[in-house]
Order: sequence, then C-alpha cells, then structure tokens
Amino acid sequence: MEAVTRVSSTARAAGIVTVVVVALLGSAYVLGRSLVPDQAQQHATGVTTEGDGPHYADQPAEKPSTDTPADTPAGTPTGIPTTGQSAGPSEAGQDGSGQDTSGGGLFGAHTSTGSGRVALTFDDGPDPRYTPQVLAALREYDVKATFCVVGENAQDHPDLIQAIVADGHTLCNHSWHHDVSLGNRSADQIRADLVRTNEAIRAAVPDAPIVWYRQPGGAWTHPVVSVCTGLGMTPLHWSVDPSDWQAPGASKIATTVLTQARPGGVVLMHDAGGDRQGTVDALRKILPELSARFELEALPTNPT
Repeated sequence: MEAVTRVSSTARAAGIVTVVVVALLGSAYVLGRSLVPDQAQQHATGVTTEGDGPHYADQPAEKPSTDTPADTPAGTPTGIPTTGQSAGPSEAGQDGSGQDTSGGGLFGAHTSTGSGRVALTFDDGPDPRYTPQVLAALREYDVKATFCVVGENAQDHPDLIQAIVADGHTLCNHSWHHDVSLGNRSADQIRADLVRTNEAIRAAVPDAPIVWYRQPGGAWTHPVVSVCTGLGMTPLHWSVDPSDWQAPGASKIATTVLTQARPGGVVLMHDAGGDRQGTVDALRKILPELSARFELEALPTNPT
C-alpha cells in the first residue's frame, strides 16, 4: 500500500512539472512572436513592398494634422490646404506663422497654376506598367503635364525619367521613399531625403530643372516647406483630387475631374503606387473634354 502511494505521488509530481514546462514554453513562444515584425504589415513610411513593386499609402488627410514637429514654433498651424489660388513666391503673403494670406495653400503651397490654365499632375512614379501608358495618352492629345516622382523609383527606372523629360513634361520631387511623416522629421533629415531624390533624378537627366516639391499625403509642415524652398523648390499642392489612389474605377475618376476642374486648377492623379489602370483608362475620357474646355499645361520650370 505504501509503495502504491509513493508511485501515485511521483506520477502526480511529474504531471505538475509537465504542465509547468508546457506553460513556460507557450509563454516563450508568444513573447518571441511579439518581437518579430509582421512582414505583411505596412511600414511606418506608408509603403508596403509586394512582389510587383512598391505600393504607397497616398491618402491625403481629410483634417489638418494635430502633430506639431519639435522645431515648429508654437502656434504654427499644421495640415493641408484643399482649395485656393496660387501662393506666389514661397515667402510672399505670409504673416510670419507660415499661413499664406494671399489666397493660396498652407505654408505657401501652390494650389493653382496662377492663370486660367489647368495642370495635370501625376504622383508616385515612374512605374514601368503605367507611366508609359500615361505618357502615350498625353502624347496622343498633345498635352504636357507634371510628374511628381519618388526618388527610389527614379533610381530604378531612369529610362522613364528620360522619357518624361523627352516628351516635354515637368519634373517634381516627391521625396525618396514616399514618407508621409517626413515633415515631422528634423531639417537635416528632410534635406537629406530631398537632396537624395534630386540626385537620383539628375542621374537620369543631368540638366533637367527640378523646381517643384510635393509632400506625400499633402502633409505640409513649416520645416518641410522651409527646407524645400531653401533648396530652390516651390511647394506644390492641388485643388482637384479624384482619389484615384483608391482605385474607384475609371468612370468615377473621370467624372470627378471633369466636374471639379476650374480655371487655374491643379489636378492630382497617380501613375504608380498601386493599381493605376483605372487612372490610365480615365485619361482617355478626361483628356478630350478637358482639352476642349481649358488650356492644359505642364507647370513652369521657373515659377514666380
């Protein structure tokens, strides 16, 4: 009887030890998984890398940003403009807080061509699938546009940068890696990003002027505007946004552009950063009608 009791106690102890070991192993596994980043998770820069190239989260903010960078003076407004006229020179019309008072965008970002002409702008490229199609459509209707290019894409596809310039379009710096939060970084970090992008562009087209800068997501801050103007670039926003980055379909993209376009308008579209076939197809509907209503222009390479 005593031997049976000893065996029972030993078995019970072994069972308890087994449960504890299993529990410890389970906890270690959960802790280890929490320390490994999910590879499918979107990076903080707003970019996910998939097999067919970079996809950018280019959704413009619907409300002004409440984040104030560390080196922004107290009381300086942040956020993005959605309407308005040309801001003129980067310092003109500002009241000292960064707010443009001449009818333009926040921090002097241009939301108008400053004339009766309309400007079509294409962001996030170049992309080997969609940029050539956009160029072909523009060529067919003899329309010049402005391409806001991402540095990493310019570096990967210099031939497309060359094709854009060869067709007479204007180039615009759109940051190196489409970092929506770039404006909240230090001035040195912002400058390094913009300079790196310009260098990638000029590696393909050494003499091409780069006088425009568009902040990803339209997330303008005083530091990013200060740096871009210090580098000789003018901040460029928009007045018409069909949200083609959401791929709503060619018909909806075309309808939005055609109903919202006004003299002096700057139209935001995308030739990269995701599936842009809807934008390409929409252009076939947009270009004939818009060309009949307005003079379409590439933004000038010597803005005043």
